[in-house]
Amino acid sequence: MTTPIVELRNVSKAFHSNGMTVQALENVSLHVMPGELLTIIGPSGSGKSTLFNIIVGLLEPDHGEICLDGERCDHRTGRVGYMPQRDLLLPWRKVLDNAIIPLELRGVPREEAREQARTMLPLFGLEEFAEAYPSALSGGMRQRTALLRTILTDRNILLLDEPFGALDALTRRELQDWLLGLWHQFQQTLIFITHDVEEALYLGDRVIVLSERPGRVVKSLDVHLSRPRRRGMIGMPEFGKQITELLEALGIEV
Repeated sequence: MTTPIVELRNVSKAFHSNGMTVQALENVSLHVMPGELLTIIGPSGSGKSTLFNIIVGLLEPDHGEICLDGERCDHRTGRVGYMPQRDLLLPWRKVLDNAIIPLELRGVPREEAREQARTMLPLFGLEEFAEAYPSALSGGMRQRTALLRTILTDRNILLLDEPFGALDALTRRELQDWLLGLWHQFQQTLIFITHDVEEALYLGDRVIVLSERPGRVVKSLDVHLSRPRRRGMIGMPEFGKQITELLEALGIEV
């Protein structure tokens, strides 16, 4: 049987400030299989970003354990690629030089790093923008640059925290399909946070639903859509049925 590439076992996390305690996560257990695209949805404040920060190693859980490749992992920093909600592009660096930051941090010589990143620009639709500053880019192009930088971390597990949340509907749909193409090509494991139920279902192999704070897993839904995904699937009865299941798990009346 295949071993999960990521597994959380009874993970809990609370924050303490000014004599108050906020329980962000409570007994969260989930797993992600190699090559899977797992999407996570939940209300605001359900601990989705806290969950990512724990997986990536920026936070430690109060209780529970995190396993990578089947082994408990208490030192996760650098093991997982992470794209936060904001693109965090450095305004004084051009697109190509923003993208190569992970390579530079690994000690790759600058010109070698630039050449490696340059070969990937066409896949990201950025070949005409290599020497542009972030201020000259649209929101969609900024996110493409941020994702290229994340992929250049050369990690086989990528965490994407609402990467398309601030984009307009048309750009969002374009980037969803583009992301699926990249995922198919690079064969990486993706964990994708979103507030959009339709996006979660359209992208994911499975959808995890978190409750209101404290975040708990209230549903794990296997997506009954074939690959590759096509926009026409959104109108299929099975798609509508599974949307209803997710809305009900979120406590939204249908």
